[in-house]
Amino acid sequence: MKSIKEIQEEIVNEFSLLDGDQEMTVLYIMELGQKLDEMPDRDRTEENIVKGCQSKVWLTARLDGDKVLFAADSNTAITKGLVSLLLRIFSGQTPDTILSAEVDFMHKIGMERFIGTQRSNGFAAMMKQIKRYALAFKTQIEVGQ
Repeated sequence: MKSIKEIQEEIVNEFSLLDGDQEMTVLYIMELGQKLDEMPDRDRTEENIVKGCQSKVWLTARLDGDKVLFAADSNTAITKGLVSLLLRIFSGQTPDTILSAEVDFMHKIGMERFIGTQRSNGFAAMMKQIKRYALAFKTQIEVGQ
């Protein structure tokens, strides 16, 4: 399993190939969203909606051994692409690794230039929800020991 740092470096390298072209970057983000695994309808519930996103984003997590596996979907193509990047980074990692992760790929690819303030706020809300799940699973693991 690649580290969070390694995965972020891969993402930065992929985006560097687009050479800062805003239109190509947005299209690439949308393409990433199309590759996201299908989320079952049963998981698209009000309780799984990420609060703070302008678009609807559903995010679920489950513990598989000591790894957290995430699933997500969104009703907009760009947001679905953004959440797919987060899942690529965090799904399959341990709660401790997720909680201690330095996430800086957004700044390195200049994401602020490609998405507006609302989506930036939504992206932060998705990150916060991922960390909440990790904290809950960390607690669950510690209590179970």
